[in-house]
Amino acid sequence: MERTDVAIVGAGAAGLSLAHRLSGHVPGRRMPSVVLLDAPPGPLRPPRRTWCFWETGMNRFEAAVTASWRSLRVRPSTGAPVTGDISPLRYKLIRSTDFEALVDSDLRLSPNVRRREATVDTVEDVCGGAQIRFRTADGRPGVLHARWVFDSRPLHSVPAARTTLLQHFHGWFVRTDEPVFDRDTAELMDFRTPQPDRGLSFGYVLPMSPREALVEYTEFSPRVLTAEGYEAAVRHYAEDVLRLGDVEVVSTETGVIPMTDGPVARQVGQSVFRIGTAGGATRPSTGYTFAGLQRQTRSVAAALRRGRRPVPPPAHSARSRAMDAVLLRALDSGRVDGPALFSRLFAGLPMNRLLRFLDGRTRLTEDLTIGLRTPVGPMLRSALELPVLPRRPFDQP
Repeated sequence: MERTDVAIVGAGAAGLSLAHRLSGHVPGRRMPSVVLLDAPPGPLRPPRRTWCFWETGMNRFEAAVTASWRSLRVRPSTGAPVTGDISPLRYKLIRSTDFEALVDSDLRLSPNVRRREATVDTVEDVCGGAQIRFRTADGRPGVLHARWVFDSRPLHSVPAARTTLLQHFHGWFVRTDEPVFDRDTAELMDFRTPQPDRGLSFGYVLPMSPREALVEYTEFSPRVLTAEGYEAAVRHYAEDVLRLGDVEVVSTETGVIPMTDGPVARQVGQSVFRIGTAGGATRPSTGYTFAGLQRQTRSVAAALRRGRRPVPPPAHSARSRAMDAVLLRALDSGRVDGPALFSRLFAGLPMNRLLRFLDGRTRLTEDLTIGLRTPVGPMLRSALELPVLPRRPFDQP
């Protein structure tokens, strides 16, 4: 039986981030031994994707940032667009391939982190820690004993909730014949898309150069589309709305992110914890995850270095989660018009304040000011009915 201080299951953004924070050597301090268990190539590995977030200054993964913007634009379904400077914030994009390459190069030099390809079958508490049973890439069984286990694998099912919507999207990385993109401004929400019966949809454009961009179609709704449906939606947005002309589709990305007010357990055993999306790092009202999991892994790494119990903290405050529950209910019930709501917020408030709000960084007085910009009656009705609504399992598409 192998032994280690820390085992990290899954090498997506959360697993890699925690391993990176625990790697290296600090003079005069014993660093914990770490084993990172990464699924072999195949369906258990997370697909290639992009992660976006906003921050001031730089972060430990800055070398993997593909592009950044300090100007964002929101387009209502009709009328003039709203463009705002978000300084001192920057809106940043990281491709998973670049992130993995950066982290992997650092982990190869780390004396205390080992990376193994293995399919994890079970994780269970045992005396003095937890035991992981796994199979190597060639099918050989193995057992790993760890004092602490951090599981970042996706949950098998969405937790029971009062409201669950899905943020699902399909995007094209395109190259155009002519310079058609404004490199300095990202299109955060473009509501000139056909709206679903429940929820909302919008276009999303992240320009890398005047001729290259990520062009994406996104929905917040209860059900995903077919592959053909996504292709048709992106094509309509690129050709009929943006009028890009002839484009070369260099690559694509597709994803589904649950937006739910269901409680997510961060501790599932005396020595077993969940991190990342599985540990509640996703902001329910937006689907953004990268910043939340960085807060989680930073706290866990600090606790391990100090010899404390490394329980992952909530990535978002109780107040933020309560406001998210109200918004999700109002959107799902149809009481508020999603495109009109977001367009009004971005038109009436500084964009950097809204981004701080969406990241849970605003004070209570600022939250109240933002709340008064929403349809107060429908939002209040949604808030009052939440305590009596049952939590129901979500029927996965």
